[in-house]
Amino acid sequence: MTRFLAPIAVVFFLTACTQAPAPTVDRTPTAQARVAGAGEYAVKRGDTLYRIARENGMDHNELAAINNISDPTTLREGQILRLTRAAGQTAEVAPVATPIGVGSGVEARPLDVPVPVKQGTVLREPRGGKEAYSDEAHARLNSTPASAPATPPVSPAMPPQPAATESAPTPATSAQTAQVDGITWAWPSSAKIQSPYNGTTNKGIDFGGRVGDPVLAAADGQVLYVGEALAGYGKLVIVKHGANHLSVYAHNNRILVKEGQSVKLGQKIAEMGSTGTSGVKLHFEIRKQGKPVDPGPFLPGR
Repeated sequence: MTRFLAPIAVVFFLTACTQAPAPTVDRTPTAQARVAGAGEYAVKRGDTLYRIARENGMDHNELAAINNISDPTTLREGQILRLTRAAGQTAEVAPVATPIGVGSGVEARPLDVPVPVKQGTVLREPRGGKEAYSDEAHARLNSTPASAPATPPVSPAMPPQPAATESAPTPATSAQTAQVDGITWAWPSSAKIQSPYNGTTNKGIDFGGRVGDPVLAAADGQVLYVGEALAGYGKLVIVKHGANHLSVYAHNNRILVKEGQSVKLGQKIAEMGSTGTSGVKLHFEIRKQGKPVDPGPFLPGR
């Protein structure tokens, strides 16, 4: 009986081996590592959406929109992220829940944004309370009493003092501005240039000055970042201008604006210092689509 079953067992084993499927290799795109190309970033272990955006000079909401990411916790090691929008891709996307972001088409102006005032004028708080409408009230509110003097009397011992507008925008003439990429630009400092842009050892312009010298917004925009998290930049301010441009102001001694605040061309946003460096200076950069470019062509002639 054993002799009769042995050949059957051998035949069954050979048949089973012949019919067993050959092992396959997963060649789907997610199984093959791909090297990030130009305008792309490969996610590394420990990366976050906010960190990747900040290191590439972008807004994290914009980075999420470009890559159709609605949940930032879904990032995986080796994932390739695009740093620029594909042709025809729209900007509509649900914002990622994080403290910093660029607003919608409606501009939100914080209460502490200074408003430019004319020399000699005095700003007063709005009057409280309401008054019922009547012809008499309407006439009183829209007329100036004949006995009221045009200007308040000034005592000889107390000369008039100009209104304090330390951080108010400083109007720039057309000769002091330049129109580039649809944005009006001006110099962020009147200090002497210490080190010009060269694209390798210096990716911006360094201005030499004294502690407390004003640092001005180079264009209208919104404050994207305030802090000291970027190594080598000290106390840093980053302002976003439109969809593709950023301006960077590093080594400040004191910062006068907050994240999310709207700023105007020529507005004092910080004071020059030496944080993160060996001497007092302002390091200024302009970044286009996240990459540092020569600020010279964006700024008016001196």
